[in-house]
Amino acid sequence: MPEFQYRIITPEGKEVKGSMESKTVEQVTAFLKNQNNVVISVNEANILQKDLNFTIFQSKVSARDFSIFCRQFVSIISAGVSIINALEMMTESTENKTLKKALAGVYEDVSKGESVTTAMKKRKAFPSMLCNMVEAGEASGSLEIAFTRMAVQFEKDERLRQAVKKAMVYPMVLLVLMIGIFFLMLLWVIPTFMGMFRELDAEMPAFTQAIIDLSEFFQQYWWLVLLVGIGGLVLFKWYSSTPGGRYFLGGIKLRIPVMGVLQQKTECARLGRTLCTLLGAGVPLVEAVEITARSMDNVRYKKAMMDAQDQIMRGRTLSQPLKSSRLFPPMVVHMVSIGEETGDIESMLENIANYYEDDVQVMTDQLMAMMEPMIIVVMAVVVGAMVIAILQPMMTLYESIG
Repeated sequence: MPEFQYRIITPEGKEVKGSMESKTVEQVTAFLKNQNNVVISVNEANILQKDLNFTIFQSKVSARDFSIFCRQFVSIISAGVSIINALEMMTESTENKTLKKALAGVYEDVSKGESVTTAMKKRKAFPSMLCNMVEAGEASGSLEIAFTRMAVQFEKDERLRQAVKKAMVYPMVLLVLMIGIFFLMLLWVIPTFMGMFRELDAEMPAFTQAIIDLSEFFQQYWWLVLLVGIGGLVLFKWYSSTPGGRYFLGGIKLRIPVMGVLQQKTECARLGRTLCTLLGAGVPLVEAVEITARSMDNVRYKKAMMDAQDQIMRGRTLSQPLKSSRLFPPMVVHMVSIGEETGDIESMLENIANYYEDDVQVMTDQLMAMMEPMIIVVMAVVVGAMVIAILQPMMTLYESIG
């Protein structure tokens, strides 16, 4: 189904960008207008704007799949359908094989008299946050509210992940193209021209000779370069899977210019959104912090949140360990501290989430706009260097003839 990018003005007067799958532009426009939004533009997404999914085998259930499941489940039970029948309907309609299998198990257990929470906790496919929200919903008799909140949570989380992925597309394209053209020039283009100059027995300029030597090395030892490259990737993969490696690389990621700031803002948005959702459902702070820690991508933020959980259990406030970790911006610490003092931490966390989610979106849009000319410049430098290496001996030859 085609994906469309849209820009709207919400009933609150806020401009919002997003994406939606539908058959036609008219259907997207009608849906957005029905939500009392002012539609600015709706366009079919191109390949770089579409939500990215690099998963080849669906071993995991994506946040998008969970958000669709939660929305559909709420719609079904709101129509008066029993939970057992709703689970049966969702099992039949769900496309993701992993989620379908998990729902089939939940349906079977609930049919035997178990609670939805107990049945879901038996399946690894369901994240702990969803299980805790459902448990709180069952205890308070507000299961629909719990699933609705989780739908919003999954949608926000997916949007955040897609924004970061999109920001990484251009650097990946740049790297692949640059390496491909570099090897193409060294292995085929340079040898073709240099064979002609050797026949003329002309002395090569230093830069050209260096390119020739590099070309000859790759022609003779391409297998060694390939072996070293594969070995390096395997070694990196192993190191990044160790606890020490994950911690070290987590620090490196935060020090990368621009990308480090983007990851910090992403983790702050995830902290605010996840913790706000859990606390709003009545989940205890200690348990909510633990679940939030597991949702973090960077291992350093995971450790900071687990340390915060320990400090809270010892009687300290949440803002104190967040400040001592030195990973969170002062604004996050101050807003959490104000929320603790006023007794309205949920509102402060939601404000943090909204601010940093918008900030991440703006930053990724700016990065994508900057990367496009950078790709052209870098590729021009690589190709230009090769062209200079070819032209230099030609110019020398013309001068000697003259």
